[in-house]
Amino acid sequence: MPTASETKKENTKASVDLEYTDEEIEALFNKRESVPLTPENAHFYRSKGGLISLRLSHEDAEDEIFERVVVIRSFPVSDPDEYISIREPSTKRRGNGAEIGMIRNIKDFDGETVALLCEELERRYFTPEIKKIYSMKEKFGYSYCDALTSAGKITFVLNNPYSNFRKLENGSILISDMDGNCFIIPDPDALDKNSYRKIEIYL
Repeated sequence: MPTASETKKENTKASVDLEYTDEEIEALFNKRESVPLTPENAHFYRSKGGLISLRLSHEDAEDEIFERVVVIRSFPVSDPDEYISIREPSTKRRGNGAEIGMIRNIKDFDGETVALLCEELERRYFTPEIKKIYSMKEKFGYSYCDALTSAGKITFVLNNPYSNFRKLENGSILISDMDGNCFIIPDPDALDKNSYRKIEIYL
Protein backbone atom coordinates (compact mmCIF):
# COMPACT_ATOMS: atom_id res chain seq x y z
CA MET A 1 0.00 0.00 0.00
CA PRO A 2 1.52 3.38 -1.00
CA THR A 3 2.43 5.85 1.70
CA ALA A 4 0.81 9.27 2.01
CA SER A 5 3.85 10.99 0.51
CA GLU A 6 3.93 8.56 -2.44
CA THR A 7 0.22 9.11 -3.07
CA LYS A 8 0.71 12.89 -2.94
CA LYS A 9 3.61 12.63 -5.39
CA GLU A 10 1.58 10.54 -7.84
CA ASN A 11 -1.37 12.91 -7.63
CA THR A 12 0.89 15.90 -8.18
CA LYS A 13 2.61 14.20 -11.10
CA ALA A 14 -0.78 13.44 -12.63
CA SER A 15 -1.76 17.10 -12.38
CA VAL A 16 1.28 18.24 -14.37
CA ASP A 17 1.22 15.46 -16.98
CA LEU A 18 -0.51 17.76 -19.45
CA GLU A 19 2.17 20.45 -19.10
CA TYR A 20 5.47 18.54 -18.99
CA THR A 21 7.14 15.59 -20.68
CA ASP A 22 7.94 12.44 -18.69
CA GLU A 23 11.60 13.46 -18.60
CA GLU A 24 10.79 16.90 -17.24
CA ILE A 25 8.47 15.47 -14.59
CA GLU A 26 11.16 13.05 -13.39
CA ALA A 27 13.67 15.89 -13.23
CA LEU A 28 11.16 17.93 -11.22
CA PHE A 29 10.71 15.24 -8.58
CA ASN A 30 14.19 13.76 -8.53
CA LYS A 31 16.45 16.75 -8.13
CA ARG A 32 19.90 15.68 -6.99
CA GLU A 33 21.35 16.60 -3.63
CA SER A 34 24.60 18.54 -3.64
CA VAL A 35 27.49 16.76 -1.92
CA PRO A 36 30.90 17.89 -0.60
CA LEU A 37 33.56 17.25 -3.27
CA THR A 38 36.96 16.12 -2.03
CA PRO A 39 40.07 14.50 -3.54
CA GLU A 40 38.69 11.20 -2.24
CA ASN A 41 35.39 11.22 -4.14
CA ALA A 42 35.92 13.61 -7.07
CA HIS A 43 38.25 13.09 -10.02
CA PHE A 44 38.36 15.90 -12.60
CA TYR A 45 39.87 15.41 -16.02
CA ARG A 46 39.88 16.90 -19.51
CA SER A 47 37.58 15.14 -21.99
CA LYS A 48 38.58 14.38 -25.59
CA GLY A 49 36.55 17.40 -26.65
CA GLY A 50 38.45 19.69 -24.29
CA LEU A 51 35.70 19.96 -21.67
CA ILE A 52 36.08 19.44 -17.93
CA SER A 53 34.65 16.07 -16.90
CA LEU A 54 34.02 14.58 -13.48
CA ARG A 55 33.95 11.06 -12.09
CA LEU A 56 32.08 11.12 -8.79
CA SER A 57 32.51 8.13 -6.46
CA HIS A 58 29.84 6.97 -4.02
CA GLU A 59 30.29 4.56 -1.13
CA ASP A 60 26.95 2.85 -1.66
CA ALA A 61 26.46 3.20 -5.41
CA GLU A 62 28.25 3.08 -8.73
CA ASP A 63 30.45 5.96 -9.85
CA GLU A 64 28.75 8.74 -11.78
CA ILE A 65 30.39 10.13 -14.92
CA PHE A 66 29.68 13.71 -15.96
CA GLU A 67 31.04 14.37 -19.44
CA ARG A 68 30.84 18.11 -18.85
CA VAL A 69 30.65 20.17 -15.69
CA VAL A 70 30.45 23.92 -15.05
CA VAL A 71 32.83 25.47 -12.51
CA ILE A 72 31.48 28.51 -10.62
CA ARG A 73 32.89 30.62 -7.80
CA SER A 74 30.44 31.37 -4.99
CA PHE A 75 32.53 34.39 -3.88
CA PRO A 76 34.58 35.40 -6.96
CA VAL A 77 36.10 38.50 -5.37
CA SER A 78 36.35 37.94 -1.61
CA ASP A 79 37.15 34.18 -1.59
CA PRO A 80 38.05 33.05 -5.12
CA ASP A 81 39.59 29.72 -4.01
CA GLU A 82 36.82 28.67 -1.63
CA TYR A 83 33.32 27.30 -2.09
CA ILE A 84 33.62 26.31 -5.74
CA SER A 85 30.29 25.09 -7.09
CA ILE A 86 30.41 22.23 -9.60
CA ARG A 87 27.24 22.09 -11.66
CA GLU A 88 25.64 20.33 -14.58
CA PRO A 89 25.37 22.49 -17.72
CA SER A 90 22.24 24.59 -18.16
CA THR A 91 19.90 23.69 -21.01
CA LYS A 92 16.96 25.48 -22.62
CA ARG A 93 14.72 22.54 -21.83
CA ARG A 94 15.62 21.98 -18.17
CA GLY A 95 16.89 25.43 -17.21
CA ASN A 96 19.79 25.98 -14.82
CA GLY A 97 21.96 22.94 -14.25
CA ALA A 98 21.72 21.27 -10.86
CA GLU A 99 24.61 21.58 -8.44
CA ILE A 100 26.54 18.30 -8.26
CA GLY A 101 28.64 19.35 -5.31
CA MET A 102 30.77 21.97 -3.62
CA ILE A 103 34.56 22.18 -3.24
CA ARG A 104 35.36 23.76 0.13
CA ASN A 105 38.84 24.88 -0.93
CA ILE A 106 40.31 24.27 -4.35
CA LYS A 107 43.80 23.98 -2.85
CA ASP A 108 42.80 20.71 -1.16
CA PHE A 109 43.25 19.02 -4.56
CA ASP A 110 46.48 18.02 -6.28
CA GLY A 111 48.38 20.49 -8.46
CA GLU A 112 47.16 19.04 -11.76
CA THR A 113 43.51 19.33 -10.72
CA VAL A 114 44.01 22.83 -9.35
CA ALA A 115 45.58 23.92 -12.65
CA LEU A 116 42.70 22.40 -14.62
CA LEU A 117 40.00 24.07 -12.55
CA CYS A 118 41.83 27.41 -12.31
CA GLU A 119 42.21 27.55 -16.08
CA GLU A 120 38.45 27.26 -16.42
CA LEU A 121 37.82 29.79 -13.65
CA GLU A 122 40.21 32.35 -15.14
CA ARG A 123 38.44 32.01 -18.47
CA ARG A 124 35.03 32.49 -16.85
CA TYR A 125 36.02 35.28 -14.45
CA PHE A 126 38.35 37.36 -16.58
CA THR A 127 38.38 40.72 -14.76
CA PRO A 128 40.63 43.37 -16.34
CA GLU A 129 42.31 45.86 -14.02
CA ILE A 130 41.58 49.53 -14.67
CA LYS A 131 44.80 51.57 -14.78
CA LYS A 132 43.55 54.93 -16.07
CA ILE A 133 40.18 56.54 -16.79
CA TYR A 134 40.09 58.89 -19.75
CA SER A 135 36.46 59.97 -19.49
CA MET A 136 33.05 59.31 -17.95
CA LYS A 137 30.25 60.70 -20.12
CA GLU A 138 26.48 60.45 -19.77
CA LYS A 139 24.30 60.04 -22.83
CA PHE A 140 20.64 59.04 -23.12
CA GLY A 141 20.55 57.83 -19.53
CA TYR A 142 23.70 55.72 -19.74
CA SER A 143 27.27 56.38 -18.63
CA TYR A 144 30.11 55.62 -21.04
CA CYS A 145 33.52 54.99 -19.52
CA ASP A 146 36.71 55.15 -21.60
CA ALA A 147 39.52 53.48 -19.71
CA LEU A 148 42.93 51.87 -20.03
CA THR A 149 42.89 48.36 -18.60
CA SER A 150 45.25 45.42 -18.33
CA ALA A 151 43.48 44.12 -21.45
CA GLY A 152 44.02 47.37 -23.39
CA LYS A 153 41.94 50.47 -24.02
CA ILE A 154 38.22 49.83 -23.74
CA THR A 155 34.85 51.59 -23.56
CA PHE A 156 32.13 50.08 -21.41
CA VAL A 157 28.59 51.19 -20.62
CA LEU A 158 26.96 51.54 -17.19
CA ASN A 159 23.23 51.79 -16.68
CA ASN A 160 23.55 53.09 -13.09
CA PRO A 161 27.07 53.99 -11.90
CA TYR A 162 25.88 54.42 -8.30
CA SER A 163 25.07 50.70 -8.18
CA ASN A 164 27.58 49.52 -10.81
CA PHE A 165 30.47 50.69 -8.60
CA ARG A 166 30.93 48.51 -5.52
CA LYS A 167 33.55 49.06 -2.85
CA LEU A 168 34.88 45.79 -1.44
CA GLU A 169 36.10 45.08 2.08
CA ASN A 170 39.75 45.19 0.99
CA GLY A 171 39.28 48.72 -0.40
CA SER A 172 39.28 47.76 -4.07
CA ILE A 173 36.49 48.82 -6.45
CA LEU A 174 34.54 46.33 -8.55
CA ILE A 175 32.70 47.74 -11.56
CA SER A 176 30.08 45.76 -13.47
CA ASP A 177 28.81 47.02 -16.82
CA MET A 178 25.39 46.47 -18.39
CA ASP A 179 26.67 43.46 -20.36
CA GLY A 180 27.77 41.61 -17.23
CA ASN A 181 31.50 42.31 -17.68
CA CYS A 182 33.50 43.11 -14.54
CA PHE A 183 36.47 45.43 -14.04
CA ILE A 184 38.49 46.07 -10.92
CA ILE A 185 40.45 48.96 -9.44
CA PRO A 186 42.71 47.29 -6.83
CA ASP A 187 43.69 50.57 -5.14
CA PRO A 188 41.62 53.66 -6.03
CA ASP A 189 44.14 55.94 -4.28
CA ALA A 190 46.83 54.74 -6.70
CA LEU A 191 44.95 56.19 -9.67
CA ASP A 192 46.14 59.50 -11.06
CA LYS A 193 44.17 62.53 -9.81
CA ASN A 194 42.25 63.06 -13.04
CA SER A 195 41.13 59.43 -13.15
CA TYR A 196 40.06 59.48 -9.52
CA ARG A 197 38.00 62.68 -9.94
CA LYS A 198 35.96 61.03 -12.71
CA ILE A 199 34.72 58.26 -10.42
CA GLU A 200 34.91 59.87 -6.97
CA ILE A 201 31.21 60.83 -7.01
CA TYR A 202 30.20 57.17 -7.30
CA LEU A 203 32.36 55.83 -4.46
